[in-house]
Amino acid sequence: MVDFQAGLLPVIDDGVKVIEEAAWLAKVAEALDVPVWLTEQYPEKLGGTASGLLSELGEHQVWQKHHFSAMEEPEFAQTLKAQSVQQVVICGTEAHICVLQSALGLLEAGYNVYWLSEATASRRRDEARLARERACAHGAIAVTSDMVAYEWLHRCDNALFKDVHQRLLKPRSSRVVTFF
Repeated sequence: MVDFQAGLLPVIDDGVKVIEEAAWLAKVAEALDVPVWLTEQYPEKLGGTASGLLSELGEHQVWQKHHFSAMEEPEFAQTLKAQSVQQVVICGTEAHICVLQSALGLLEAGYNVYWLSEATASRRRDEARLARERACAHGAIAVTSDMVAYEWLHRCDNALFKDVHQRLLKPRSSRVVTFF
């Protein structure tokens, strides 16, 4: 989760919805023991991660950075490499700056990058759209929170699925509006 910072969110297009989507997937990640990492760009100036997001998170790690790409921060890159992961789901603000530069850095380092579309935004919607297009042109894959959640769950016939479905998936699906 890239730079969901208190000083930045008030000017982000659909900032509240973006935070809600990120928080929801973070809850699924927590249930499945998927690590959640947050970055903060120059927090002395932009503030820390928005309290509304932090209050929704379980276990997580926060990385402070001054480069636009998190991969340019040596400790971040080394620690990620030590995790032996191949796939990274990325989201955050601003899409066309820090999220894009981090995604490109991850791709260059050989990671499979999944761009969480509804949890990634900029001040201007067109910049977020163009950032996603550019990241995907370089090999990232655009996904939604539901796509990621069900891929992580993998199957529906076990206690873990039933728990996550009851607590997180089912309440979410009740928000779907049907048009006639």
